[in-house]
Amino acid sequence: MAINHKAIKQYKWVYMRKICIALSKGGVAKSTTAVSIAHGLALTGKKVLIIDTDDQAQISFLLGVSPQHGLAEVLNGEVAIQDSLTQARKNLWLLAGGSGLSGVKRSIGKSEAGAEQTLVKALMPLEGQFDFILVDTSPAWDTLTISSLFYCTEVLAPVSLEILTLRGLITFAERLKLVQAYNKAIKLAYVLPTFADGRVKKSSEIMAQLKKHYAALVCEPVRYSVRLSETAGLGKTIFEYAPSSAGAADYRKLIMMIMNHG
Repeated sequence: MAINHKAIKQYKWVYMRKICIALSKGGVAKSTTAVSIAHGLALTGKKVLIIDTDDQAQISFLLGVSPQHGLAEVLNGEVAIQDSLTQARKNLWLLAGGSGLSGVKRSIGKSEAGAEQTLVKALMPLEGQFDFILVDTSPAWDTLTISSLFYCTEVLAPVSLEILTLRGLITFAERLKLVQAYNKAIKLAYVLPTFADGRVKKSSEIMAQLKKHYAALVCEPVRYSVRLSETAGLGKTIFEYAPSSAGAADYRKLIMMIMNHG
């Protein structure tokens, strides 16, 4: 869909929350979580922008859209950011990722100074135009992930209930502290257990460890759901494909928690 500039501009200068969905490990349902939160918030009437900083462009695939431009063109100075947004659903816009970001990351990495402020500067024209901006990051601790953490104020870390993912969360939290020394506003606000399966003893054990170490940050888990995995190949969100499913119910609870937290 073409972007409706009027629909965005009428919300100019509202309070805007910036949430980074991040973890230094793949396979934790990070992009699925980002899309589910974004669409769920949009369905409540909030104006939402989801930004994909990964060169795999999974957010576009999950939403079933094919943007003409995206974040790479914005950071390269080829296209104005207002002309790079794609309306994916009612109240929901996308600033897409893509293969061009690989070169962008290398270029940012060669910058002598200010690389961490890349997104802060590039996204400045959007300030106050949305209720929520969600930034989906790659599993790597790369230049755009770091820049995303300098831009956002809240972090949501999806954690599949596996030992290696628990270790990944610990490593990520340590790295986040380094960013917090410079971005005082950023905080780990949500730890989201994913692929929870009550039939598996390991899931319960890791859930207990999460609650022990992260206490009030731990959200109610998103249960393992065949319906959630099926949405990926359909270009639909869980709220479109299976709104009565366990996955949809779990993400609704998360969305209410996020809205109340704000």
